[in-house]
Amino acid sequence: MLTRISDLGERVKSRNSRKKLVLAAAQDLYALMAVRDAAAAGLITPVLVGDRPDIVKKAASIGFNLDSVEILHEENLDLAVEKAVRLIHDGYAQILMKGSCGTAQLLKGVLNKEWGLRKGDLLSHFALFEIAAYHKLLAVTDVAINIAPDVKAKEAILNNSVEYLNNMGLAKPKVAVIAAVEKVFDQMPATVDAAILVRRNREGLIQNCIVDGPMALDNAISLESAEHKGIVSEVAGDADLLLMPDIEAGNVFYKTLAFLTDARVASVVLGASAPVVLTSRSDSEDAKYNSLLLATAIDIV
Repeated sequence: MLTRISDLGERVKSRNSRKKLVLAAAQDLYALMAVRDAAAAGLITPVLVGDRPDIVKKAASIGFNLDSVEILHEENLDLAVEKAVRLIHDGYAQILMKGSCGTAQLLKGVLNKEWGLRKGDLLSHFALFEIAAYHKLLAVTDVAINIAPDVKAKEAILNNSVEYLNNMGLAKPKVAVIAAVEKVFDQMPATVDAAILVRRNREGLIQNCIVDGPMALDNAISLESAEHKGIVSEVAGDADLLLMPDIEAGNVFYKTLAFLTDARVASVVLGASAPVVLTSRSDSEDAKYNSLLLATAIDIV
Protein backbone atom coordinates (compact mmCIF):
# COMPACT_ATOMS: atom_id res chain seq x y z
CA MET A 1 0.00 0.00 0.00
CA LEU A 2 1.36 3.40 -0.97
CA THR A 3 1.38 5.84 1.94
CA ARG A 4 3.71 8.58 0.69
CA ILE A 5 4.27 10.29 -2.63
CA SER A 6 7.98 9.65 -2.17
CA ASP A 7 7.15 5.93 -2.45
CA LEU A 8 6.64 6.64 -6.15
CA GLY A 9 10.24 7.80 -6.39
CA GLU A 10 11.47 4.51 -4.96
CA ARG A 11 9.39 2.68 -7.57
CA VAL A 12 10.93 4.73 -10.37
CA LYS A 13 14.50 4.26 -9.10
CA SER A 14 14.00 0.51 -8.75
CA ARG A 15 13.28 0.38 -12.50
CA ASN A 16 16.76 1.78 -13.14
CA SER A 17 15.76 3.49 -16.39
CA ARG A 18 14.84 7.02 -17.36
CA LYS A 19 11.82 8.04 -19.39
CA LYS A 20 11.99 10.88 -21.88
CA LEU A 21 9.81 13.85 -21.02
CA VAL A 22 8.91 16.51 -23.55
CA LEU A 23 8.20 19.99 -22.19
CA ALA A 24 5.97 21.82 -24.67
CA ALA A 25 6.65 25.57 -24.95
CA ALA A 26 9.50 25.04 -22.50
CA GLN A 27 10.18 28.74 -21.81
CA ASP A 28 8.27 28.51 -18.51
CA LEU A 29 10.40 29.20 -15.43
CA TYR A 30 8.54 27.03 -12.92
CA ALA A 31 8.12 24.09 -15.29
CA LEU A 32 11.85 24.27 -16.01
CA MET A 33 12.59 24.18 -12.28
CA ALA A 34 10.58 20.97 -11.88
CA VAL A 35 12.21 19.41 -14.95
CA ARG A 36 15.66 20.42 -13.68
CA ASP A 37 15.04 18.72 -10.32
CA ALA A 38 13.53 15.57 -11.86
CA ALA A 39 16.45 15.24 -14.27
CA ALA A 40 18.97 15.76 -11.44
CA ALA A 41 17.22 13.02 -9.45
CA GLY A 42 17.65 10.62 -12.36
CA LEU A 43 13.92 10.32 -13.04
CA ILE A 44 13.73 11.70 -16.58
CA THR A 45 15.66 12.69 -19.67
CA PRO A 46 14.20 16.05 -20.74
CA VAL A 47 13.53 17.27 -24.26
CA LEU A 48 12.70 20.99 -24.44
CA VAL A 49 10.57 22.35 -27.29
CA GLY A 50 10.13 26.10 -27.58
CA ASP A 51 11.90 29.44 -27.96
CA ARG A 52 15.56 28.46 -27.53
CA PRO A 53 16.95 31.90 -26.47
CA ASP A 54 14.21 32.31 -23.86
CA ILE A 55 14.67 28.73 -22.62
CA VAL A 56 18.44 29.22 -22.29
CA LYS A 57 17.97 32.52 -20.45
CA LYS A 58 15.46 31.14 -17.95
CA ALA A 59 17.45 27.93 -17.42
CA ALA A 60 20.56 29.97 -16.63
CA SER A 61 18.63 31.98 -14.03
CA ILE A 62 17.85 28.79 -12.06
CA GLY A 63 21.16 27.01 -12.55
CA PHE A 64 19.80 24.44 -15.01
CA ASN A 65 22.77 23.23 -17.09
CA LEU A 66 21.54 22.54 -20.63
CA ASP A 67 24.81 21.24 -22.08
CA SER A 68 23.45 17.71 -22.51
CA VAL A 69 19.77 18.62 -22.91
CA GLU A 70 18.06 18.34 -26.30
CA ILE A 71 16.35 21.58 -27.35
CA LEU A 72 14.09 21.90 -30.40
CA HIS A 73 13.64 25.54 -31.33
CA GLU A 74 10.11 26.73 -32.15
CA GLU A 75 8.83 30.22 -31.34
CA ASN A 76 5.22 29.62 -32.41
CA LEU A 77 3.27 28.11 -29.50
CA ASP A 78 0.90 26.05 -31.65
CA LEU A 79 3.80 24.57 -33.59
CA ALA A 80 5.74 23.95 -30.37
CA VAL A 81 2.79 21.96 -29.04
CA GLU A 82 2.54 20.01 -32.28
CA LYS A 83 6.25 19.17 -32.27
CA ALA A 84 6.08 18.08 -28.63
CA VAL A 85 3.00 15.90 -29.11
CA ARG A 86 4.40 14.33 -32.28
CA LEU A 87 7.49 13.23 -30.33
CA ILE A 88 5.21 11.24 -28.03
CA HIS A 89 3.03 10.00 -30.89
CA ASP A 90 6.07 8.73 -32.77
CA GLY A 91 7.43 6.90 -29.73
CA TYR A 92 10.47 9.13 -29.21
CA ALA A 93 9.36 10.14 -25.69
CA GLN A 94 6.94 8.85 -23.08
CA ILE A 95 5.69 11.84 -21.02
CA LEU A 96 4.24 15.19 -22.11
CA MET A 97 4.34 18.30 -19.92
CA LYS A 98 2.76 21.72 -20.34
CA GLY A 99 5.06 24.72 -20.38
CA SER A 100 4.09 28.29 -21.28
CA CYS A 101 1.31 27.30 -23.69
CA GLY A 102 -2.35 27.41 -22.73
CA THR A 103 -4.15 24.38 -21.34
CA ALA A 104 -6.68 24.35 -24.18
CA GLN A 105 -3.83 24.73 -26.66
CA LEU A 106 -2.03 21.67 -25.30
CA LEU A 107 -5.16 19.50 -25.02
CA LYS A 108 -6.15 20.40 -28.58
CA GLY A 109 -2.83 18.95 -29.69
CA VAL A 110 -3.26 15.85 -27.52
CA LEU A 111 -6.67 15.23 -29.13
CA ASN A 112 -5.53 15.82 -32.71
CA LYS A 113 -6.86 12.94 -34.83
CA GLU A 114 -3.80 12.73 -37.07
CA TRP A 115 -0.80 13.04 -34.73
CA GLY A 116 -2.32 13.32 -31.26
CA LEU A 117 -2.46 10.92 -28.34
CA ARG A 118 -6.08 9.75 -28.39
CA LYS A 119 -6.67 6.49 -26.51
CA GLY A 120 -9.77 6.32 -24.32
CA ASP A 121 -13.27 7.74 -24.37
CA LEU A 122 -12.22 11.05 -22.84
CA LEU A 123 -9.46 12.85 -20.99
CA SER A 124 -9.71 13.30 -17.24
CA HIS A 125 -7.69 14.82 -14.43
CA PHE A 126 -6.25 12.60 -11.69
CA ALA A 127 -4.78 13.94 -8.45
CA LEU A 128 -2.99 11.98 -5.75
CA PHE A 129 -2.76 13.42 -2.22
CA GLU A 130 -0.53 12.59 0.72
CA ILE A 131 -2.51 13.79 3.75
CA ALA A 132 -1.23 13.57 7.32
CA ALA A 133 -4.71 12.80 8.65
CA TYR A 134 -5.28 9.89 6.24
CA HIS A 135 -3.64 6.48 6.46
CA LYS A 136 -2.66 6.13 2.79
CA LEU A 137 -2.48 8.06 -0.45
CA LEU A 138 -5.85 9.37 -1.63
CA ALA A 139 -6.73 9.87 -5.30
CA VAL A 140 -9.33 12.39 -6.51
CA THR A 141 -10.96 12.77 -9.93
CA ASP A 142 -12.01 14.88 -11.87
CA VAL A 143 -11.14 18.36 -10.61
CA ALA A 144 -9.97 20.19 -13.73
CA ILE A 145 -11.27 19.00 -17.11
CA ASN A 146 -14.82 17.60 -17.21
CA ILE A 147 -17.28 20.22 -16.01
CA ALA A 148 -20.55 18.37 -15.39
CA PRO A 149 -20.05 14.75 -16.50
CA ASP A 150 -23.08 12.54 -17.01
CA VAL A 151 -23.03 8.96 -15.78
CA LYS A 152 -21.40 7.67 -18.98
CA ALA A 153 -18.61 10.22 -18.65
CA LYS A 154 -18.21 9.42 -14.96
CA GLU A 155 -17.72 5.77 -15.83
CA ALA A 156 -14.98 6.71 -18.30
CA ILE A 157 -13.35 8.99 -15.71
CA LEU A 158 -13.53 6.18 -13.15
CA ASN A 159 -12.02 3.68 -15.59
CA ASN A 160 -9.15 6.05 -16.43
CA SER A 161 -8.25 6.36 -12.76
CA VAL A 162 -8.71 2.68 -11.92
CA GLU A 163 -6.42 1.66 -14.78
CA TYR A 164 -3.81 4.06 -13.43
CA LEU A 165 -4.14 2.77 -9.86
CA ASN A 166 -3.97 -0.83 -11.08
CA ASN A 167 -0.77 0.09 -12.91
CA MET A 168 0.61 1.54 -9.67
CA GLY A 169 0.05 -1.80 -7.95
CA LEU A 170 -3.44 -1.45 -6.46
CA ALA A 171 -5.25 -4.54 -7.77
CA LYS A 172 -8.69 -3.56 -6.43
CA PRO A 173 -8.81 0.14 -5.51
CA LYS A 174 -11.76 1.18 -3.38
CA VAL A 175 -13.79 3.88 -5.12
CA ALA A 176 -16.20 6.18 -3.29
CA VAL A 177 -18.71 7.96 -5.53
CA ILE A 178 -19.13 11.27 -3.73
CA ALA A 179 -22.40 13.10 -3.20
CA ALA A 180 -23.89 15.27 -0.47
CA VAL A 181 -25.84 12.39 1.08
CA GLU A 182 -25.68 8.61 1.36
CA LYS A 183 -29.10 7.79 -0.06
CA VAL A 184 -30.48 8.02 -3.57
CA PHE A 185 -32.77 10.97 -4.24
CA ASP A 186 -34.19 11.64 -7.69
CA GLN A 187 -33.72 15.38 -7.11
CA MET A 188 -29.96 14.87 -6.64
CA PRO A 189 -28.47 13.53 -9.91
CA ALA A 190 -25.13 12.72 -8.28
CA THR A 191 -26.82 10.14 -6.05
CA VAL A 192 -28.63 8.55 -9.00
CA ASP A 193 -25.38 8.35 -10.98
CA ALA A 194 -23.66 6.77 -7.98
CA ALA A 195 -26.27 4.03 -7.73
CA ILE A 196 -25.86 3.24 -11.45
CA LEU A 197 -22.07 3.04 -11.17
CA VAL A 198 -22.30 0.75 -8.13
CA ARG A 199 -24.71 -1.55 -9.96
CA ARG A 200 -22.48 -1.69 -13.03
CA ASN A 201 -19.51 -2.57 -10.84
CA ARG A 202 -21.42 -5.38 -9.13
CA GLU A 203 -22.55 -6.70 -12.52
CA GLY A 204 -18.91 -6.86 -13.63
CA LEU A 205 -19.24 -4.07 -16.21
CA ILE A 206 -16.82 -1.83 -14.26
CA GLN A 207 -13.88 -4.03 -13.32
CA ASN A 208 -10.71 -4.16 -11.23
CA CYS A 209 -12.10 -2.05 -8.42
CA ILE A 210 -14.74 -1.92 -5.67
CA VAL A 211 -17.27 0.89 -6.11
CA ASP A 212 -19.68 2.17 -3.47
CA GLY A 213 -21.94 5.18 -3.17
CA PRO A 214 -23.47 7.56 -2.98
CA MET A 215 -21.17 8.53 -0.13
CA ALA A 216 -20.76 11.82 1.63
CA LEU A 217 -17.10 12.77 1.94
CA ASP A 218 -16.92 12.02 5.67
CA ASN A 219 -18.12 8.44 5.17
CA ALA A 220 -15.59 7.81 2.42
CA ILE A 221 -12.58 8.78 4.51
CA SER A 222 -13.71 8.22 8.12
CA LEU A 223 -14.73 4.77 9.34
CA GLU A 224 -15.93 6.31 12.60
CA SER A 225 -18.29 8.60 10.70
CA ALA A 226 -19.59 5.70 8.58
CA GLU A 227 -20.18 3.51 11.64
CA HIS A 228 -21.97 6.38 13.39
CA LYS A 229 -24.37 6.55 10.43
CA GLY A 230 -24.79 2.78 10.28
CA ILE A 231 -23.04 2.45 6.92
CA VAL A 232 -21.56 -0.98 6.22
CA SER A 233 -19.16 -0.88 3.29
CA GLU A 234 -15.71 -2.12 2.21
CA VAL A 235 -15.03 1.37 0.92
CA ALA A 236 -16.16 3.46 3.89
CA GLY A 237 -13.24 4.97 5.78
CA ASP A 238 -10.75 3.29 3.45
CA ALA A 239 -11.30 4.86 0.01
CA ASP A 240 -8.41 4.89 -2.45
CA LEU A 241 -10.24 7.06 -4.98
CA LEU A 242 -12.90 9.75 -4.66
CA LEU A 243 -15.02 10.18 -7.79
CA MET A 244 -16.35 13.73 -7.57
CA PRO A 245 -19.84 14.69 -8.80
CA ASP A 246 -18.64 17.67 -10.87
CA ILE A 247 -15.75 20.03 -11.40
CA GLU A 248 -17.03 22.50 -8.81
CA ALA A 249 -16.92 20.03 -5.93
CA GLY A 250 -13.67 18.50 -7.15
CA ASN A 251 -11.86 21.79 -7.65
CA VAL A 252 -12.89 23.17 -4.27
CA PHE A 253 -11.79 19.96 -2.52
CA TYR A 254 -8.45 19.92 -4.39
CA LYS A 255 -7.63 23.54 -3.60
CA THR A 256 -8.76 23.25 0.01
CA LEU A 257 -6.27 20.44 0.57
CA ALA A 258 -3.54 22.13 -1.47
CA PHE A 259 -3.76 25.57 0.13
CA LEU A 260 -5.20 25.10 3.63
CA THR A 261 -3.42 21.91 4.74
CA ASP A 262 0.07 20.47 4.61
CA ALA A 263 -1.03 17.88 2.06
CA ARG A 264 1.35 17.02 -0.77
CA VAL A 265 -0.18 16.59 -4.22
CA ALA A 266 0.70 15.18 -7.62
CA SER A 267 -1.54 15.20 -10.70
CA VAL A 268 -1.70 14.08 -14.32
CA VAL A 269 -4.17 14.00 -17.18
CA LEU A 270 -5.35 10.51 -18.11
CA GLY A 271 -7.07 9.01 -21.14
CA ALA A 272 -4.24 9.62 -23.60
CA SER A 273 -1.62 7.15 -24.80
CA ALA A 274 0.91 8.84 -22.49
CA PRO A 275 0.62 10.66 -19.16
CA VAL A 276 0.22 14.42 -19.53
CA VAL A 277 1.55 16.70 -16.79
CA LEU A 278 -0.77 19.68 -16.76
CA THR A 279 -0.09 21.69 -13.63
CA SER A 280 -1.73 25.00 -12.77
CA ARG A 281 0.17 28.27 -12.57
CA SER A 282 -0.89 28.39 -8.90
CA ASP A 283 0.58 24.96 -8.15
CA SER A 284 3.73 24.99 -6.03
CA GLU A 285 7.13 23.92 -7.33
CA ASP A 286 6.76 20.86 -5.08
CA ALA A 287 3.43 19.97 -6.72
CA LYS A 288 4.96 20.27 -10.19
CA TYR A 289 7.87 18.01 -9.22
CA ASN A 290 5.53 15.48 -7.60
CA SER A 291 3.43 15.45 -10.76
CA LEU A 292 6.50 14.56 -12.79
CA LEU A 293 7.19 11.82 -10.27
CA LEU A 294 3.66 10.48 -10.67
CA ALA A 295 3.93 10.50 -14.46
CA THR A 296 7.21 8.57 -14.42
CA ALA A 297 5.96 5.96 -11.93
CA ILE A 298 3.51 4.23 -14.26
CA ASP A 299 3.37 2.80 -17.75
CA ILE A 300 0.38 3.49 -20.00
CA VAL A 301 -0.84 0.20 -21.45
